[in-house]
Amino acid sequence: MIARLLRVLKIVSVALRYGLDEIILSSARLPASLRLLSALFFWRDLSAPRGVRLRRALEELGPIFVKFGQVLSTRRDLMPPDIANELALLQDRVPPFAPELAIAEITRSLGQHPDHLFASFTREPVASASIAQVHFATLKDGTEVAVKVLRPGVRRAIESDLALMKILADWLHRSSDDGRRLRPREVVAEFDKYLHDEIDLMREAANASQLRRNFADSSLLMVPEIHWDYCAESVMVMQRMKGIPISQTAKLKEAGV
Repeated sequence: MIARLLRVLKIVSVALRYGLDEIILSSARLPASLRLLSALFFWRDLSAPRGVRLRRALEELGPIFVKFGQVLSTRRDLMPPDIANELALLQDRVPPFAPELAIAEITRSLGQHPDHLFASFTREPVASASIAQVHFATLKDGTEVAVKVLRPGVRRAIESDLALMKILADWLHRSSDDGRRLRPREVVAEFDKYLHDEIDLMREAANASQLRRNFADSSLLMVPEIHWDYCAESVMVMQRMKGIPISQTAKLKEAGV
């Protein structure tokens, strides 16, 4: 209970500091006490565009809120273009967690230390997202692989923050016409299902394997092979794929694509 109260205070503090009350609740029927509280923060620097302030607030609130911003960035039917474009920048803005924690999770999930499981294991992550991060490794037969590891404590954080999001969504739905137009309850419910699917890496591995079978004869799409002997609910090992990100158009043109 104390932990949840502290989390609520943290969210309120960040929201007020970045002026999210002005962004989200400008047309809401706010109680006079809340309007007075907002007015007390007259010293706030709200010169940055609203999308930038929202992105920075989500970054400060942590991985689950960053993931929520990523999901919202794909809902351009709900989000104004300036906010959706800024939230799309959250894709690469999540700091990695310590390699020691990744090693501990691999050891716990697979029963052996990565130095014993693999011929080589890169300590520093090559990619970090809100739910998991990726390390490169080499199997003992020389196969290069990517090792995806869930963030420590992510399940507990998801349940706690989702409970708060549902409360906020319900209040936003009841507070204004604009709030109802955004369908906050439905958005959070969709996010809830999306998150719980994403934190089960065995489910993701099964989906990837099915996709690979579906496109086994395709000359256009390559799907990495899943190495099932190295997979668990919190760890997934797949074939390492090398290529050029689709956003790097200059490099694609240089490669003749």
